[in-house]
Amino acid sequence: MEKKKVLEVKNLSVGFLSHGKKVHVIRNISLDVYEGETLAIVGESGSGKSVFTKTFTGMLDANGFISDGSTIMFDGMNLVELKKTKDWMGIRGKRIATIFQDPMTSLNPLFSIGFQISEVLRLHHNLSKEEAKKEAINLLKKVRIPDAEKRYNDYPFQYSGGMRQRVVIAIALACRPEILICDEPTTALDVTVQAQILDLIKELQKEYKWTTIFITHDLGVVANVADRVAVMYAGQIIEYGTVEDIFYRSAHPYTWALLSSLPQLGSKEDPLSYIPGNPPTFTSEIIGDAFAVRNKYAMRIDFLVEPPMFKISETHAAKTWLLDPRAPKVEKPSIIKNLSKRIKQVSSELQKELEIGGEKHE
Repeated sequence: MEKKKVLEVKNLSVGFLSHGKKVHVIRNISLDVYEGETLAIVGESGSGKSVFTKTFTGMLDANGFISDGSTIMFDGMNLVELKKTKDWMGIRGKRIATIFQDPMTSLNPLFSIGFQISEVLRLHHNLSKEEAKKEAINLLKKVRIPDAEKRYNDYPFQYSGGMRQRVVIAIALACRPEILICDEPTTALDVTVQAQILDLIKELQKEYKWTTIFITHDLGVVANVADRVAVMYAGQIIEYGTVEDIFYRSAHPYTWALLSSLPQLGSKEDPLSYIPGNPPTFTSEIIGDAFAVRNKYAMRIDFLVEPPMFKISETHAAKTWLLDPRAPKVEKPSIIKNLSKRIKQVSSELQKELEIGGEKHE
């Protein structure tokens, strides 16, 4: 049965006005998001991941703009056409919610945790104060906050980082969204708490049946949460596919470089790899393949002509001239050739650590 598209992005380009000039940071992205899936968007800092997803909730900075010809279709609406805050009231939070990297940017330090959850419930579901409080306590229990009734009146500073992130998830639950955007929600947490938060998001997704868009630079996280993966570089999606496609059949040299840089793969025999150089700046025109200057597999054409997106299978495509029939055959880095076995080993070790740590709460 064909999956239902909940979000359809076509030819999306986003820019910012900087010192009187237009700087384009998202360059002609097309991507479909399907009902109930977890789509991971992966790439280095500065690749455009957060800017891309901010267009789904109308949260671009004041100097940002979406170029003509771009479309973001959601439930029959083109979100690009929504210009005013009041136009977004029925979408942002209520139908498409976001969990940010630092929960303190989402929580008001002047109000209690319970009040902040209750206000969301009253706003979106027209509950009375008593009904909202009861439901807020239930949500705190859902995200495994101990002594929820007592901690309802606590303030954000009384919670640890992991506990605050659970509260932000509770606020997202209060909205009952169709799409949940997780913008690096575990980056600031230690590995055990990170595993618990990821486990909680997956568990709640099954119960509430939302679609998840997970933004991260950590491919180790992707292996544990994603159904499909979109790899971003310099404001473009340069490869997409199922999680198995990306981890075991990747085709773009940038994806190879990201996989080779997984800290879990470092060993005495295979020292930790890294990607030389820096991503391009957006202040000057990018000619050819944006990754060419950092790519040891680059050919002359990579510096002259932007590659098209080559279809590899029904689920998998990559934007690299190496897939052109005329290109020379190259070997993947040796460190990722046996990636399946290494990833299973890492996942097993992470699961053991989670079990040892148990559901301890800070």
